[in-house]
Amino acid sequence: MPYTKEEGGRLNNFAVEPKVYTAEPPTSSQKRNYLIAGIAGIVLVGGLVVLAASIS
Repeated sequence: MPYTKEEGGRLNNFAVEPKVYTAEPPTSSQKRNYLIAGIAGIVLVGGLVVLAASIS
């Protein structure tokens, strides 16, 4: 584990940094899945709002 020695003899530990990589743009099937998940989330939240309004 990498560390530095400060004045007074104290050790300062540093976390290991992860490898850096470039993000890849989503494929067309991933875009479709994001769209389906978004629509499902909107329908779920809308349904819960309607249910809460009808109960109260």
